[in-house]
Order: sequence, then C-alpha cells, then structure tokens
Amino acid sequence: MRISVCGRLLLASVVAAAFSSVLAQAQNAPLKSSALLDVALTYAGERAQIAPGTCGCFWLQGGGADAALTLWEGLGASATVTGAHASNYSSGVDVNKIAYMFGPRYTFAGWSLGTREQRRLQVFGEALFGGVHAFSGAFPTSTGLTASANSFAMQAGGGINLVLSRKIGLRLFQADYVRTDLPNSYSKSQNDVRLAGNGAFLAVVAFP
Repeated sequence: MRISVCGRLLLASVVAAAFSSVLAQAQNAPLKSSALLDVALTYAGERAQIAPGTCGCFWLQGGGADAALTLWEGLGASATVTGAHASNYSSGVDVNKIAYMFGPRYTFAGWSLGTREQRRLQVFGEALFGGVHAFSGAFPTSTGLTASANSFAMQAGGGINLVLSRKIGLRLFQADYVRTDLPNSYSKSQNDVRLAGNGAFLAVVAFP
C-alpha cells in the first residue's frame, strides 16, 4: 500500500494530536493517578526475509526511540520511531527504512528489586500502528523498479525495563512482530521479528 507525502503528514499529525491529548490528560490528572512518562533509546536488530516462503533471510541493523505515557493501572499509550539498514541483502541491493507507529501499551511493574523508589522491573506489552518509509533500495512497481516506497506498518510485542532510580533505567530486552506491506515480487508483505535492548530508559515524570 503506497502512502503519499500528504498521507504521511496527515498520519503524523493524527499521531501527534492523539499523543498530545493523552499527555494533557496526564498533566491534569491528580497525583494519585501515578502518571509516568518515559523515553527509551535502543539498539535494534530485525530479522527479515525478501518475501514470505523464501529462504532469503537477512538482518537489518539500527535503533529506535520511543516515548510511553502510563496513566492508570498500567494502561497508557506509546509512540515509536525506528530506523534500520541492511547492505547487499540481495545481489548488491541495500535497503534503509524508517518506521513511525503509535498505539496502546500496558505496563506491569510488580517485581521490586529494592525500595519502591529504587530498583524494580517493568514488563510491558503493546500494539502499534503507523507507516514505514523505505529508501535507497529496489522496489518493483507496475512501471519498473523504484528506489523508495511507503506502506502501512504495525508491530506487536513487549519488553522489560530495569528501573535503576527514579529517573533512569535500562531497556533490558524487547521483542516485536513487525508487519509491513512494502512492494516486492511475491506477496507484497513482510513479516519480521525485531529484537531490541541495551538502551537508556529515562523517566521524565515521577514513577508511581
């Protein structure tokens, strides 16, 4: 599914408006709501294949940034931007892509490794939806090959954060199923597995 520049801008505007609305609710919520806003930067490796049913598997390397807002009883929202690159994945062809997604997240923080204000584990799960822009590659169309393409994107999965203090922690591990619909010569879809971790996890609102 191809998305025009206007379409991408509209999608980004909707995501920004939704996230701003959620953030405004958190700022207006009473202290007992224990709102939490965190930002994480991670390294990510994505296991991909040229097309479903083929053996042309390869790894994309990159990283991402995500922001999550937890409002009530672990329920909240998350937005993420990830970038990835693979060299020579098929007959001298490279690929680069940037994905941007937004959706609900649930966070469970029940395992304490110290005092309430110090160490503990957070386990989260999320389902995100948005788009992906791929460039500097080779994507087949009805008129031939093009160097860039856009499509719908989604990811579903979760991860574990280790909270070291009230303001900093580590993203220990994250695993996601990633679906995109970039054009190829087969089914025009990609079903990948993304693994991420070893990244900084920064809380900018007090932990509950």
